Amino acid sequence: MSATSFGPSYVRALAPYIAGKPISEVAREFGLDEARIVKLASNENPLGMPPSAQAAMQQAISDLGRYPDANGFDLKAALSARYGVTEDWITLGNGSNDILELAAHAFVERGQSIVFAQYSFAVYALATQGVGARAIVVPAQAYGHDLDAMLAAIEADTRVVFVANPNNPTGTFIPGDKIEAFIKQVPAHVVVVLDEAYTEYLTADQRYDAIEWTRRYPNLLVSRTFSKAYGLAGLRVGFAIGQPALTDLLNRLRQPFNVNSMAQAAAVAALGDHAFLAKSAEINAAGYKKLTAAFDELGLEYVPSSGNFVLVRVGDDDNAGSRVNLGLLKEGVIVRPVGNYGLPQWLRVTIGLPEENDVFLAALRRVLGRA
Repeated sequence: MSATSFGPSYVRALAPYIAGKPISEVAREFGLDEARIVKLASNENPLGMPPSAQAAMQQAISDLGRYPDANGFDLKAALSARYGVTEDWITLGNGSNDILELAAHAFVERGQSIVFAQYSFAVYALATQGVGARAIVVPAQAYGHDLDAMLAAIEADTRVVFVANPNNPTGTFIPGDKIEAFIKQVPAHVVVVLDEAYTEYLTADQRYDAIEWTRRYPNLLVSRTFSKAYGLAGLRVGFAIGQPALTDLLNRLRQPFNVNSMAQAAAVAALGDHAFLAKSAEINAAGYKKLTAAFDELGLEYVPSSGNFVLVRVGDDDNAGSRVNLGLLKEGVIVRPVGNYGLPQWLRVTIGLPEENDVFLAALRRVLGRA
């Protein structure tokens, strides 16, 4: 038997997830100084990790010879206190990607269907295919979710609907009342996974309480992460909140040590660091204004974003995104091409520190011949 014949056909057909290029790889490839490279590709917090989390990690180092707390007692207790749910409503994940994968494995059998929107997070498609399920991809509306069409797309064998708010990679936002109206109409046997990886970046007038909704809707699972606004991307900590009928299934599948000791300690500290979170949101809002003002000046179309990134169209031909991306890499600026999402004319740009945004905009002008 050939090695290429091992495993189910739907697994062999998977295209691996491609992450944003690391700084070290770009430095090697283009002969650049790592210290001068600006990475705006992976929606990381430009402030890095909060000092409070770094201090908590230092304390945790002394106990790394032992396995992590498999149940994440301290982190679950902190999340329980913050969100007003008991600990059996919580599942911890190795980043929110882990939560999304667990949901597909827990709720969907091979051959059943999962619904998600065009231009939504690539992991939804990967998780669907990874369990041998059938993807129902609903055409986007203004680069975001068309909830009415998604509701109509649910079939008898649908078991999960993924909804991202704000959406990655487009940054679109759905008002809370529209999401709740959608959840009310989803059949009770279909789990709505509400992916809120960027929720901390929402403005005060955009906010709604999805955790409160979990008390009213037994088929709602809310997924969140510490990788974005909390600055812990390298530690991989995510979590889900839902009624125990859902979280119990996730916890049966979850690897017992999927969140390591240092990550748990850092997440507890970051969760309580309100000043860091406020500063992150402030820097993001200012950076968004600067980037979008520059795009307006350059005559570049962009999608209004509620996350910590902006999707910008850099040309009209199907090679525009790749061409401009390569030009930026040569300038020492890493952004994210999104041709794999069916958006070959576009780039996704993470909002950085003021000086990083300046470097990117100067490089973009040079690459576009607009310096």
